[in-house]
Amino acid sequence: MPSSLRLLFVTLIPSLLLSACSSVSLNQAPVEDRNPQPPKVVAAPPAPAASAPATPEVKPPPGAENAGKPGYYTVKPGDALIRIALDNGQSWRDVAKWNGLENPNRIEVGQVLRVVPPGVEPGTATARPIAGAAKTETRPLDAKPPVASASAASAATTAAAPKDTSKDTAKDSASDDDNLAWAWPVSQPVSAGFDEQRNKGLDFAGKPGDPVLAVADGRVVYAGSGLRGYGNLVIIKHNNTYLTAYAHNRAMLVEQDQVVRKGQRIAEMGSTESDTVKLHFEVRKLGKPVDPAKLLPPR
Repeated sequence: MPSSLRLLFVTLIPSLLLSACSSVSLNQAPVEDRNPQPPKVVAAPPAPAASAPATPEVKPPPGAENAGKPGYYTVKPGDALIRIALDNGQSWRDVAKWNGLENPNRIEVGQVLRVVPPGVEPGTATARPIAGAAKTETRPLDAKPPVASASAASAATTAAAPKDTSKDTAKDSASDDDNLAWAWPVSQPVSAGFDEQRNKGLDFAGKPGDPVLAVADGRVVYAGSGLRGYGNLVIIKHNNTYLTAYAHNRAMLVEQDQVVRKGQRIAEMGSTESDTVKLHFEVRKLGKPVDPAKLLPPR
């Protein structure tokens, strides 16, 4: 072989070998696993149990255990203690005392209030606040009965034995209460009569300052303007059966707990919470409105 050709081979062969080697991939072919193992699942630690939110304890309204019982009243939206007492023929102060109300202006819907004296059955009258032999007795309500003389006591002892009246006590007391000596609250004629649905009393038109009189002996159990629709209002309790109410006054001349006499001037006629000057007069028998014209004497 000529030397020139030999030189060509010597020069080209290493170059060709290097070129062939560089065309071969240096990366290893992937190996296929024909028996794959499922991935190991590592269980997560249990989450702490979420504590259920505490259900707030619903406290029943005061007196709820007496709901529906005779002699108790369940407070409704818009009620006021004055109205509840008037509708049940009681003094609001008595109702507050019987129910242990520290603030009489704070009663809640659903609250159950006692509206009869403790120990008294609903619907029965108790002993009258005004006592005495004469039905027109005008002693103060809190006065003690007069002490009988020795001769009177002796006469009573030697009198015929009285019959057993234990069964008639409530009946007699109610009868005495019904026999009040009534008078008219004003001298003006009636301008609007009694209507059980629309007018729960009598209306009397008049002039500002006309006198308003108590229709019978009694004690003032309310004098204020806290009962909506009545304006300046005076309520008198005559016994455990009857209350009277005098509304829309310009001025009130008596105070709560004051003892008043039949015919006493207790207020001046006005137009508070009224479009006209008038007296609105109500009689409540055991809390129920009754027609005053059936009780007041003929004119």
